Amino acid sequence: MKRGKKYIEAAKLIQRGTLYDRDEAVALVKKAAVAKFDETIEAHIRTGCDGRHADQQIRGAVVLPHGTGKKVRILVFAKDAKAEEAKAAGADFVGGDELIPRIQNEGWLDFDVVVATPDMMGVVGRLGRVLGPKGLMPNPKAGTVTMDVTKAINDIKAGKIEYRLDKTNIIHVPIGKASFTEEQLADNFQTLIDAINKARPAAVKGQFLKSVTLTSTMGPGVKVNPLKLA
Repeated sequence: MKRGKKYIEAAKLIQRGTLYDRDEAVALVKKAAVAKFDETIEAHIRTGCDGRHADQQIRGAVVLPHGTGKKVRILVFAKDAKAEEAKAAGADFVGGDELIPRIQNEGWLDFDVVVATPDMMGVVGRLGRVLGPKGLMPNPKAGTVTMDVTKAINDIKAGKIEYRLDKTNIIHVPIGKASFTEEQLADNFQTLIDAINKARPAAVKGQFLKSVTLTSTMGPGVKVNPLKLA
């Protein structure tokens, strides 16, 4: 893959094969984010889990203290009083059955998070094939299937993010923007790492965090020493 001049210059800041301490890695990834837009900073965490086993799955959510820097569009499946509550709490879209054809047939996906009350999961379940692969399916573990729609919306707007293993047992999560201060990024990153360490399945033996890399949207990856994050 051909890399641009900016990427090559940014990559010179980072020593290949070096495992950096958290704060050093945060400073480097911020310095290497040289695109003209405000790049997203992401953490990619490879775990010792084997996601093929149910007792080694990781899925949850955590509120980042400084948010993600991104405006999140929230769709809530609810009816009657709960629908009114969702609107009052600031949900971007609220509805029920009438949204099914719009999402299924018209490909409408102008939202980033889906919240549903438990009584609406029968309706939402019909969208499994569309929402599932995109990671948009509401889930009780992530706090997105709940009767307390106000809390769910407030948490998401405050910077709540979901984390889960992908097919290769890696967790990919945004931890902020390049415009954040180093302290804000380090705080968010540490909050995420603490949550993932806490969610460690009992069945996983040996080293839990195998590798941790911080990257910006267009910049090179910076490897963090996983042994110092345990």
